[in-house]
Amino acid sequence: MHAGIRAQLMGARLLGGGARHGTIMPPSILDGVTPDMKIYAEESFGPVVSIIRVKDAEAAIRVANDTEYGLSAAIFTSNVARGITLAKRIESGMCHINGPTVHDEAQMPFGGMKASGYGRFGGRAGIAEFTELRWITIETQPGHYPFPPGL
Repeated sequence: MHAGIRAQLMGARLLGGGARHGTIMPPSILDGVTPDMKIYAEESFGPVVSIIRVKDAEAAIRVANDTEYGLSAAIFTSNVARGITLAKRIESGMCHINGPTVHDEAQMPFGGMKASGYGRFGGRAGIAEFTELRWITIETQPGHYPFPPGL
C-alpha cells in the first residue's frame, strides 16, 4: 500500500492531488502527518509534500532533524535574521530561506548530510570531492644534505 494512502488511513488529510492519471501523478498535499506514519520518515520521490504541524520553532527544528536524511531544507519567515539562526541548526547540506528546496547553482557545492549522499558536486568543492591529492617525487641526482658526513 502506498505510504500516502496508509497515512490517510491513520488520520492524515489529503488536501490536493492523490490519484494518478496513467503515468502522471499530480502533486499531492498531505496535512496532519505524524511520526507514527511511514511517510513521516521515508524519502518520497513523488510530487508529495507532508505537512507536519508543530507548536513552535524549537519543535520545527526537532522535526526537521528527526530523519536519517539531510539533503535540503527550507525555512519561510518574515524575520530573515531568525531564519539564518534556525537554518544553522538544521542538519542538511543546504538550507534555503524563503525559497524552495530545489535550487541549484553550478558554482555552488551540492550535496547532503546523513544518508542523503556522500560528498559534494558542483564548483570547486565538487572537483575536490572527486580528486585525490598525491605527491610523488623522483630523485635524479644524489641528494645534498647540510650536515657533516659520519653523523
